[in-house]
Amino acid sequence: MGEILQHLPATVNADVLVGLETRDDAGVYRLKEDLAMIQTVDFFTPIVDDPYDFGQIAAANSLSDIYAMGGTPRTALNILGFPVEVVSKEAIARIIQGGYDKAREAGVEILGGHSVKDPELKYGLAVTGFVHPGEIIRNNTPQIGDLLVLTKPIGTGILTTALKKEKLPDDLLHMVTGVMKQLNKTAAEVMKQHGAHACTDITGFGLLGHMYEMVAERQDVGFRVEALKIPLLPSALEFARAGNIPGGLKENQKFLTPKVNISTELDEALVQLLFDPQTSGGLLIACSPESVDGVLRNLTTVGVEASVIGECVPREEKAIEVI
Repeated sequence: MGEILQHLPATVNADVLVGLETRDDAGVYRLKEDLAMIQTVDFFTPIVDDPYDFGQIAAANSLSDIYAMGGTPRTALNILGFPVEVVSKEAIARIIQGGYDKAREAGVEILGGHSVKDPELKYGLAVTGFVHPGEIIRNNTPQIGDLLVLTKPIGTGILTTALKKEKLPDDLLHMVTGVMKQLNKTAAEVMKQHGAHACTDITGFGLLGHMYEMVAERQDVGFRVEALKIPLLPSALEFARAGNIPGGLKENQKFLTPKVNISTELDEALVQLLFDPQTSGGLLIACSPESVDGVLRNLTTVGVEASVIGECVPREEKAIEVI
């Protein structure tokens, strides 16, 4: 997509604060001196079988980009595509109800939306949020010395692939569904309180993919990641070793391998998890060493289990080093 978008003309409107020229999580447009609008859209095919849970997960995932930019989501529109002859009205109603309930939990009003006939079921939201222009948190502004805080464990792609193969036990399905339904709202509030330097949310490009986006356009900084400090979902390693590898993981790994330096001493399954595409993953926050203790303490207080997984360092040959 980057190769396609690079042919579009550059934005000349001074009120476009974040647009196509960067790899940020959402677009930002200044409405007035002290107010800017954030816009994002996301939708995907079912990741779980239960329609209501699917709606909840899709909504949480769509809202996450607003949180990652330091904003507050306010309104949303449903986006729905479905095969009318295959999916029942009751199932569609449950999907939309799940999205509505998750939006209300976030303080977001769904104002309407659009639906189309589609061979494959898809659902998500177009979300509008707001932020002070001086308080936007970009993904490409980490500073050397920053520590990287991850607010959710990884492994959703591998576990949901096991689900598709009917190999995932009910207790693990319940667990991973709960993680994907969890909003990044409280984590974002803590991040803003402590003056985070940069942030992104971890979704389809996997942990290393979204990490790479943070430094891809920078020649001065890179990341050093300690693989054994990365939080993993229970049994994710075992399911990876058993071959439950999503197609997106393989694509991520193929694209990123030339851009990262990974220790050859690491377990192959653990390495695969670094490329695992996430659904409604956590925030990856770059914050100063002086603030990290307060960040972790406050995240724990609001029920977010976060971990320091690496640091921002002077750029070397590869953008990211995993040890």
